[in-house]
Amino acid sequence: MEARLNLHASPVAAKFAKHIVAAGRVLADSTLPLATQELVKLRASQINGCGFCTDMHSKDAAHAGESSVRLNLVAAWREATVFTDAERAALELTEQGTRIADAAGGVTDEAWENAAKHYDEEQLAALVCAIALINAFNRANVIVQQPAGDYQPGQFA
Repeated sequence: MEARLNLHASPVAAKFAKHIVAAGRVLADSTLPLATQELVKLRASQINGCGFCTDMHSKDAAHAGESSVRLNLVAAWREATVFTDAERAALELTEQGTRIADAAGGVTDEAWENAAKHYDEEQLAALVCAIALINAFNRANVIVQQPAGDYQPGQFA
């Protein structure tokens, strides 16, 4: 698949990407567990149909030591028994925060309160920012149809 727009060749897109990549680095320095961050990025990317980001975050998570069993079960996390209660709360918040157009009320109080049981204020802030950031990346990639399967772990480090 050929991209509709070369984001790397556009000065506006390159400048924008520089800033959102920097935002991702801030999250990497947060106390939100890296495994949780990758699971959130992977689940949002699956929901949004972003092949490039799904490819990238599954490879990054595997490179960081995440098991193939857990990666393969992210899409069915509700039925899977391999995720902690905290990860499940983060995945629920991710789904509701990603599918905001599908739910007139947005994120439910129940989902927020469940996440707040497992994460402190800074971790919740990082979780919200991670969900927002991956959704921004997903949308840009889906709009221009960034091809999947080309990513190598560490490529954007």
